[in-house]
Order: sequence, then structure tokens, then C-alpha cells
Amino acid sequence: MTDVKIARALLSVSDKAGLAELGRALARHGVELVSTGGTAKALREAGLEVRDISDLTGFPEMMDGRVKTLHPKVHGGLLAVRDDPAHAAAMEAHDIGAIDLVVVNLYPFAETVAKGADRPEIIENIDIGGPSMVRSAAKNHEYVAIVTDAADYPALVAALDASGGATSLELRKRLAAKAFAATATYDAMIASWFGFADQSEAFPETLPIVLKRGAALRYGENPHQQAAFYAHAGPHAKGIGQAGQVQGKELGYNNYNDADAALDLIAEYRDAAPTCVIVKHANPCGVASAATLAEAYAAAFACDTVSAFGGIIAVNRPLDGPTAEAIASIFTEVVVAPDAGEAAQAVFAAKKNLRLLLTGDLPDPARPGLNAKSIAGGWLVQTRDNGRIGLDDLKVVTKRVPTQRELADCLFAWTVAKHVKSNAIVYAKDGATAGIGAGQMNRMESARIAAWKAKDAAEKAGWPQPRTIGSAVASDAFFPFADGLLTAVEAGATAVIQPGGSIRDAEVIAAADEAGLAMVFTGMRHFRH
Repeated sequence: MTDVKIARALLSVSDKAGLAELGRALARHGVELVSTGGTAKALREAGLEVRDISDLTGFPEMMDGRVKTLHPKVHGGLLAVRDDPAHAAAMEAHDIGAIDLVVVNLYPFAETVAKGADRPEIIENIDIGGPSMVRSAAKNHEYVAIVTDAADYPALVAALDASGGATSLELRKRLAAKAFAATATYDAMIASWFGFADQSEAFPETLPIVLKRGAALRYGENPHQQAAFYAHAGPHAKGIGQAGQVQGKELGYNNYNDADAALDLIAEYRDAAPTCVIVKHANPCGVASAATLAEAYAAAFACDTVSAFGGIIAVNRPLDGPTAEAIASIFTEVVVAPDAGEAAQAVFAAKKNLRLLLTGDLPDPARPGLNAKSIAGGWLVQTRDNGRIGLDDLKVVTKRVPTQRELADCLFAWTVAKHVKSNAIVYAKDGATAGIGAGQMNRMESARIAAWKAKDAAEKAGWPQPRTIGSAVASDAFFPFADGLLTAVEAGATAVIQPGGSIRDAEVIAAADEAGLAMVFTGMRHFRH
């Protein structure tokens, strides 16, 4: 069977946008309109003749609208195989009429959760009859057209106008595929909400993930790769995917990746002094806290002025004019901020390609959640690294106890190191990074690179000595040998923060004591790959 003439349509929608226009188009083709509750009311207000679903079924809508369309006269009319004699006989025997078109969009479950409704209201917005009709119609797409998205109304009307009020099998197949995706997404959001509300099991047997395509990207990590951005469609999503873009070119794959890394790090400082993060290739290349955002940006930029070119910047305060002017003085790809004042936006307006993303309140760095990584044949899933430490968590393991300034720098360096690709070494002094070594296959090389970058920054700035002199150094994992530690000593570090836990801890501690270092263990590792 190919074309099916639409004689009867069942309409039941939560979103009334475009409903009247669709109803008029169907009426123009002589289609009988059958509808429920609020949808029937809206169609009548548009001047259309409508048959109530209760008239079709012989039963009233009941139980506060929970039972309306769950009836054999509805689902028989949707599921019957019309060229099957037994099905045709059953329809005749039970006075079941065929339904050729179903137009349904579901109760606004995600929106109800997002607005903070209580549990009873959320439960009432779990649609039962709607998904049942959608699945019945989609299963029987050989005979029935199913529309779940108002964006498809114009295409449906155009098809009816072009074919004398009929739908093609090709159109019905496409609409059926979209309908099954809609119910799968809807059910996944509900399952996700139940799982979020009851977090007794971190890793359930099945893990529903709801993604909605937000943008087709020009290309992926490289120009020969195709890419798209999919946003979490669940009610609890918060991040770069939900940030508002005020200006600039469309975000690319690498922009999204880097902006996400920048937001993840700046969130660690959401309750701290004004702080700026500069990220390149998903690694921080400068981080600083100061009395003002402009001062924080200047200190972060000074850590690595070369890598900052074309970078992504994130701040933990609404952007002001002076900070925006400093940022705009060099080429910057993306700026991420909770908000931006008029003066800052005016500065950026002159930089048409610069992308400005406003997030609202920064995410809670301690929030629960899962991270997933695609591998061949499956996914690796882990709880997100939301581990944080404070002064009370530190264990002094050397003879010399760190000073208060050294402890503050240790914690600052440790927070940054958590967000640097392993092996990670971070030098910090006075609330700013002095040198960052990332992604090396051995820890000593990361320490050398961080020290070299600090020395290079000092030469470029004309400082008398690199800022690693008198700094604290953080390592994302333990020092397996003393050599990495001694590299930090050569760079001028006076304090060390690391997880500890090596079988050679005693050797490393002895080397620290001999060098006069103060060293603390955190008992927590922060590998990042």
C-alpha cells in the first residue's frame, strides 16, 4: 500500500502552536476531526467542527483525564491491518472505524521538572495515552500517519494539498521514525528523572541518556571529520550546552570542547575572589585570582602569553569594561562568563568573530554526575571527578611545615592540576599559576616543561627571575621517584602538594627534607586523560 487518503484524524496536543491552521487544512480536505479535552476546545474556538473522543469511544474522559484514549475503538482504529480479512471483520463486528492520521505531542514532562514542580505534579505530567497512540500509529505506518512535532505540520499540509488529501508511504515512514525517537526520548527523560530522584544506584543496569541535536558543526576536531553538537535534553542539564551565545561566529567542535574545559575549571572558583582561566586545547595555560577581574586576567595571561593567543577565557564574575578591553587586545576565540555588563558587551561588539557565552550561575563543582567516554564496542562510565580538599585534608609529611602562604598556593596549584591532562605539574605563587606542564608520558618531563615555560614567561616580561622561585608545585599523581621532585627544587619551588601513595614515598620524602621543602599529601589522585 502506498498513498492513504485521510478521512479521520485524531488530534491531542499539549502545545497548541499551529493547531488551528492544521485543523483548517484538514477540514479543507474533508477530514473528520476527533479530539480530546483542551485540544477539542481550541479547535472549536477556531471555528472548526470537532467530534469528542468520548463520542467515538462511548466512554467519558475520566480519572482527571488519565483515561481518555486508552480504548479499543481508538487503538483498534490505529492498529488494524486493513487488508487483513480477520482484522476487517473485527472492526466491523465491534463498530471500530479506521483512524488515518494522529497528531500528538506529549505532556510537558521535562518543562514541569525544570520549573521545580513537586512530585505529584511531575507524576501527573507523565503522559500515558499519548505515547500509546503514537506507538500504535507508528507501528501501523503502512496505513496511518503520525505527527509528533508541530514543525512537521507544514510538510504534512503540503503533502495533502499535492495529493488530494493523501499521505505517501515514504512520508509515513519518515514520520514513524521520528515518532519512535520522540517516545524513546520521552521515556528516557522520565527514567532519568526517576534515577536522579533516587540515586541509590550509581550505575543502573541500563543507562538512559537523552540527547537532542543542537547544531550541525562545520567539521569535527579536524576538517575531514563531520560533527554535530548534541545537548542533554534532560531537565537537570546545566553547562556549555545551555549557555546563551550573545555574539560571535557559530561555535565549532574544538570551541565547545575548550569552553567546556574552561567552565569546568572556573566553576571551582565560583565562590572565590575574582578569577580568570585561560584554556588552550582543553588544558589551562593560565589561571589567577586577584582583587579585580582585570588584574586576574593580567596575571593569568602572564603565565603563558604565547599559548593564550587564540584561547578560551572563563571568569567567575560578570564581565566589566576594563577586563573586556584587556581580553579584546589579543585574538580570543571564546569568552565564558556568568554575565556581562553593557560596557563589556560594547567592547566585544567590535570583535565580530569573538564568541561570548553567558552561563548564569556557575555549576556547583561538587555536584554529582557521570562522565562517559566512547570506546570501540561500548562506553566507559565513571562518576565525575568532584573530589575537593581543604586544609584539614592535608597531611604534612616533611620536617618543615608549610607556611600559610605556601598552603594557599598549594591548594591553588592543586585545583588547577586537577584540570590539566596527565601527567600534570603546576607551579603557583600568590594565587596565580607560574608554570604548567601537561600531557607528558613521564612526570619529570612535565615538571621540566612547566619550569621552562615559567622561565620563558619571565624573559618575555623582563622579570628578574621566574615566578617558580618561592612557588608551590602540585602533581596530579604521586612522584614515583625523587627525580621529578628534584626538578621542582631546581625550579625554585619551596612547597609541594601531591597525593602520595608510591612505594617510594619514603625516598621522595627524604629528598624533600634534604632540599628543605615542605610537602603535603592529599590522599587523592586527579588523573585526567
